[in-house]
Amino acid sequence: MIEKIKKTIMRSVEDKVLNIEIKDIEQYLFEVKEAVENDRYRLAQNAKRQDNINLFLDYVIDEAKAKDIILSLTAMDFSEILQNEHKGYEHERLYVFGKDVELLERNGTEQKIVSLYIKFNKLENCFVIVISFHEQKYPLTYYFK
Repeated sequence: MIEKIKKTIMRSVEDKVLNIEIKDIEQYLFEVKEAVENDRYRLAQNAKRQDNINLFLDYVIDEAKAKDIILSLTAMDFSEILQNEHKGYEHERLYVFGKDVELLERNGTEQKIVSLYIKFNKLENCFVIVISFHEQKYPLTYYFK
């Protein structure tokens, strides 16, 4: 069955091999979604996150729609785990997901399928920072597909 799928991912600075099972990602998503449902999250929109801002400028999307997209993620949308490279935060793991969604172009009349790049940092206190929420710059490889 699908729960027996097991793959190896190597992404940490220490070159540790991490074994990821679908149930691990399902648990992670459960905790992320619980935080989002309880408004214990923040979508990063600052000068360093211009790509996130551009999504909201280029398409008719608001925070409620972004929240719905996050809540619709499944383990099948999982791509990879990255180690946080910011000094002092190297212990944090960042989870990357991708999702194809239909959005209306802000300066047009067309609905378009947009492939999103979504990266989370779930803090120890179960607060979630949505670091990346923007159009993919390159196609993702999905871990369980």
